[in-house]
Amino acid sequence: MTEESARLIAKGLATLSMFGSGIGEGYLVGKALEAMGRNPEASGDIFTKMIVGVALVESAAIYALVAFFLI
Repeated sequence: MTEESARLIAKGLATLSMFGSGIGEGYLVGKALEAMGRNPEASGDIFTKMIVGVALVESAAIYALVAFFLI
């Protein structure tokens, strides 16, 4: 295995983690909206926690993007 092929494999793995975080973010938002629909009185609290969760997931995607460009 050459250095270039190892670099391309690493970039592919970083790309997969970015796709995974996008899927996780969509799942998180979907479940939060479902919870808000079932309990509208608690929607403010659920929304706040959803924003924090989305920020954490998005930071993982940004780390993967930075790793992609550093490789």
